[in-house]
Amino acid sequence: MAGDTTAREEYTVDAVDVHAFQVPSDGPDGREQDGTLEWDSTTLVLVRVHAGGRTGLGYTYGDASTAAFVHSKLVPVIEGASVSSPAALWQRMGAQIRNAGRPGVGAMALSAVDVALWDLRARLLGLPLVHLLPAFHDRVPVYGSGGFTNYSLDRLTDQLAGWVGQGIPRVKLKTSREPEADARRLTAVRRAVGDEPELFTDANGALGRKEALYWAHRFHDEWDVRWFEEPVSSADLEGLRMLRERGPARLEITAGEYAFTSQDFVNLVEGPAVDCLQADVTRCGGITGVLEVAGLAAAQHLDLSAHCAPAVSAHAFCAVRRLRHLEYFHDHVRVERLLFDGTLSPDGGALSPDTGRPGLGLDVKWADAEPYRVYGTRPS
Repeated sequence: MAGDTTAREEYTVDAVDVHAFQVPSDGPDGREQDGTLEWDSTTLVLVRVHAGGRTGLGYTYGDASTAAFVHSKLVPVIEGASVSSPAALWQRMGAQIRNAGRPGVGAMALSAVDVALWDLRARLLGLPLVHLLPAFHDRVPVYGSGGFTNYSLDRLTDQLAGWVGQGIPRVKLKTSREPEADARRLTAVRRAVGDEPELFTDANGALGRKEALYWAHRFHDEWDVRWFEEPVSSADLEGLRMLRERGPARLEITAGEYAFTSQDFVNLVEGPAVDCLQADVTRCGGITGVLEVAGLAAAQHLDLSAHCAPAVSAHAFCAVRRLRHLEYFHDHVRVERLLFDGTLSPDGGALSPDTGRPGLGLDVKWADAEPYRVYGTRPS
């Protein structure tokens, strides 16, 4: 199946195309809310890299302007380059965007291209991506994630109980937009899912330090919450450390989804500021970035949890030694199922990469994607 790997290592990138698709949300009145943000759509920026008659794809979730960033700053770096080492191209792309801005849009653009290069290399070798990586695992446990703050109680409980009914033993809801409403919401959720499933909360940085400490104790004592994500802003490292030290022992303080560079992760683990570190493969530098963060987490004796993008994360995080789990996020599951063939469904509370398909095992469903296009043109 792998064929002549020596020849395939010598292929160079002969074309790159970039696309963006904006998919409306399915929340109440077409909107969804968390503690600090309201949105009406999710945009996926898709990058395809071509070499040797094969095509690798990668993507990120961000504004459509990310697609223009890829096209203007990163495509010139990789066109004509050897596909033998995605990490070497990752380094070159990082240098190229120094003045344009590495954190934020720059990191997301780089992440999408890096994933596409790894996917391409795996396809050229005829391997599933997980078999190209230094994998420690063959499956990634998941937790169901959604529970938006503008959901009715019925929709909130139906969603979270539905995941438990599918065999997912841990679920998360958004909190802290209107803290006074959270007691009623958490009581309804705990009643709906029962006593056994682990219950997680995510404030998305909505609370102040003392307010977060108050809710940390209530979450734990009244509803047995075990995971409190971004109780304060992830930029408030001192606040995170205070909550980790003064909060309930069994309630983990977590952050990392908005870490874009290696130093962002170093800042979170020094102290440390979190009990469990998070990383997003579509923000932290792609597959290459995840491998770097995984080493940092292991050296600091911290577990690493994958933030969203399940179709990529299911492969990438098998290469994380201190793997905790993957956020099986409602919006990303919807978008990936709409745009791609080959997406994965949880089995026994985990996602297992499809080892019968090369690369990520994904193919674009162009006809289904076209109505949502906001950047690029459909390939002929």
